Amino acid sequence: MKESGPASQPQDIEILGKSTRYQVVRADVSDLRGWMQDGPVCPLLGQHHISHCGIMKAVPPFEIVRADQSGTFMLACLEGEGVVLADGQWKRIRAGQACLLPPFVMNALKCLPGEKWSFAWVRYRESRESRPILSSLSPVTGSFDTAPLKAAIEGLHAESDSTNGASALHHWSELVHHYVVRFAQPHSSDERLWRLWQRVETDLARAWTLEELAATACMSGEHLRRLCRKEIGRSPMRHLTHLRLQRARHLLSVTDDKVEVIARSVGFESAFTFSNTFYKWIGWRPSEFRR
Repeated sequence: MKESGPASQPQDIEILGKSTRYQVVRADVSDLRGWMQDGPVCPLLGQHHISHCGIMKAVPPFEIVRADQSGTFMLACLEGEGVVLADGQWKRIRAGQACLLPPFVMNALKCLPGEKWSFAWVRYRESRESRPILSSLSPVTGSFDTAPLKAAIEGLHAESDSTNGASALHHWSELVHHYVVRFAQPHSSDERLWRLWQRVETDLARAWTLEELAATACMSGEHLRRLCRKEIGRSPMRHLTHLRLQRARHLLSVTDDKVEVIARSVGFESAFTFSNTFYKWIGWRPSEFRR
């Protein structure tokens, strides 16, 4: 399979395949997609801005593409492996791993040829003006104990179908959100990493180099690279790009500043480079995203 960036014309794709099976729980009935209609409704999910969650047992030719994902998306692989589009690249997600995607990016996931793929997912619904649940230390991929999240979703699904499950629904919905937040907002084993990205977020316009990042974190460049890979699933420079684009996404949503001004404010010297990077990672040009 060719592992490239998003297509030139982002379009929604939904291919479940005849052999794919799933359980889904919805916060409400607003999602009109056919495969969602049989899922029970649990309004308590809405208290955490969760749109829907579920367990998918996917079989090729399973493929989902959302050109403009309107909320944070977490996927936790239970069995097998598949690929998810993250940071403008296809990433393999294997059993015992999770992937966390920010809102308002192109979201794409699909089975590998001939491979079954079982995963749990939680999809949030957020506004462009609000801050998502992601923090500066949120990983894009990482190791994850999938069993508790799977059990919470299964419990939520069972109680949502029950006429006597009201008291349990609160606990299951709280647990689903809890397991996502625990992955999205980890407590770093090295406080130097937390302090580094807090510092960087206050000065994204600076032309940071790996050497400057490492010096700020009081460690070598190689140690910083290893630590970021382990804790966040990205290299330090790619995580810097992620933080810059998330700030740019927010500014495009809440200000009328020109694209060139926003590009400079988040550390891009060239509006052209900013536009191309934004397109590769988010799936839209900045001007298209703003519209």
